[in-house]
Amino acid sequence: MQVPAHFEYERATSVDHAITLLARWGSEARVVAGGHSLIPMMKLRLARPEALIDINELAELVYIRLADGVLRVGAMTRHAELLANPVVGEHYPIFHDAERVIADPIVRNRGTVGGSLCQADPSEDLSAAFAAVDALAVVRGPGGERTVPIREFHIGPYETVVEPGELLTEIRVPVRPGGSSAYEKVERRVGDWAVAAAGAAVWLDGDTIADAGVGLTAVGADHFCSPAAEAVLRGAPATEETFAAAGRAAAESCRPSADQRGPVDYKRHLAGELTVRALRRAVARARGQEA
Repeated sequence: MQVPAHFEYERATSVDHAITLLARWGSEARVVAGGHSLIPMMKLRLARPEALIDINELAELVYIRLADGVLRVGAMTRHAELLANPVVGEHYPIFHDAERVIADPIVRNRGTVGGSLCQADPSEDLSAAFAAVDALAVVRGPGGERTVPIREFHIGPYETVVEPGELLTEIRVPVRPGGSSAYEKVERRVGDWAVAAAGAAVWLDGDTIADAGVGLTAVGADHFCSPAAEAVLRGAPATEETFAAAGRAAAESCRPSADQRGPVDYKRHLAGELTVRALRRAVARARGQEA
């Protein structure tokens, strides 16, 4: 039977209390939100924190709000809440697409948006989705609050810019007219980690792609995105030829690793193909041709 190493347990009653507890324990503390990733790692002794800071009672971090042209998602918002929210689906259907293929209802009912981003698993879906829409992460600590572009939030596998004593509190996504988004994933079985996945967000000016974002997961893309594919898209016509060129750029710019889910060439092919599919759906949605 696998059991974690000894640890102390603290339950935070507010964000300020959580930051105080994190400051007290320093680098030896870990935050537990949904716990679906951290607890298994602790059982395998891959993570051995001296203290767990439980933030599940922080209702102040559970919200989805649209105000002043910005979609704000509290870090303790559950996956199921993001999936069910009609405002999210209206402005950024990429999140509904991604949430539908994240694990299973049990995990989605318990797991949190902030927990997934902070776990920084290289195959995590929401990191690619938020990268595609160029979101911002809000981090609070003893010194106050700071805002970090989501594309700078992840600094490596299982590593983020959140320092000891800090807490991710919110994710912000600007809402812009004339665009839409989509997410495509290949997995070995329903609810599994991605073999490869791609998200796309596009903003159209007539038949021209005025701006675009491409997110990738499970294929070794730096910061879960593909600037090379985005450069191909900006200012180009919204055509199959453009999508194909962006797909090739996405495939060439990623660095997948061979594992039990597939060889490098297969994953690179998927990165390109899924980018094309996501772009096709995002453009169709922006044109009002797909709900």
